Amino acid sequence: MNSNKIEAAYQNKQSGLFLVLLSVALILTFTRANAVEPGVSAKLNFNVNADEKLKALLPAATVEKGYVIAGTNPNTPPTTFFLEDNKTLSGRDVDILNAIGQRLGLKVIWRDTGGFDNIIPGLKTGRFDAVLSNIRPSQKRFAQIDFISYFDSSRQAVISRKDRAVAPFTALTALCGQTVGVGVGTAQVEFLNEASQSCVNDKKPAIAVAVFPSRPDGIVAVLSGRIPFYYGPWEGLAWQAAQVKALAITGKISVQEPPMSIGMPKGSPLEKAMQAALNSLIQDGTYQKILDHWYIGYGAVKEAKLNEEIFATQS
Repeated sequence: MNSNKIEAAYQNKQSGLFLVLLSVALILTFTRANAVEPGVSAKLNFNVNADEKLKALLPAATVEKGYVIAGTNPNTPPTTFFLEDNKTLSGRDVDILNAIGQRLGLKVIWRDTGGFDNIIPGLKTGRFDAVLSNIRPSQKRFAQIDFISYFDSSRQAVISRKDRAVAPFTALTALCGQTVGVGVGTAQVEFLNEASQSCVNDKKPAIAVAVFPSRPDGIVAVLSGRIPFYYGPWEGLAWQAAQVKALAITGKISVQEPPMSIGMPKGSPLEKAMQAALNSLIQDGTYQKILDHWYIGYGAVKEAKLNEEIFATQS
């Protein structure tokens, strides 16, 4: 074989090797680009059947992927929290969205939002397809994200140390002149500020609103005596009082507000399918079973509503 043929054969071999390496590189790049982090593990308390008609409401791209990414701020039992292993999610919100996912034939990949304040930014940037974490719809939030309602949160509570022997009350204005803890970014901040203004209007001392990064932080402050009261959703504080015998619910508060809702990116193509799936769970009784499992069946809604429909029921 002459030198020209040898060199040509060598070049062909090198060219073939290059194409093989290029193909491998492209495959690896594609795989990495489409890889999804496994997310946080979640306990599956309920199993429901998929509905092909409801699945047909999903975008083709979502069906092809086979999953949605959900966020939650897991520090508010019994709605969303880590089990004793500190790595497995459980709670009302986890059960509800897992059931929605199963009804639509989708896997739910859970992620910790890292704080309530990260929920709206996470939805706006596409980090999450949906978030369940005690989110109260408001017109201000509605300008940024969309909602599907799922829990009547009109029942709320104020908690204190049992040894304070606080007389029971039903209005936040009973707290004029007191320091009251509340979670950052929650609707309760607004309610306390409104009550405080009513105190001032009635020539009484204002309520000092102490904002905490999380409900557990506020509960610890109550137990340590740093603050006398903490205000929040009934289900969470009733859970705390049942677990910690030194605590008592002293304030039983009723408010007019839209139901707790699933937060979704503005104009999400998943909204109609998820709303329909949730309504199917309401109709077949699965939804009520989930709430009863967490001893909060009183908050059941008769229908999951979307966006403007939620606010229309409050007018």
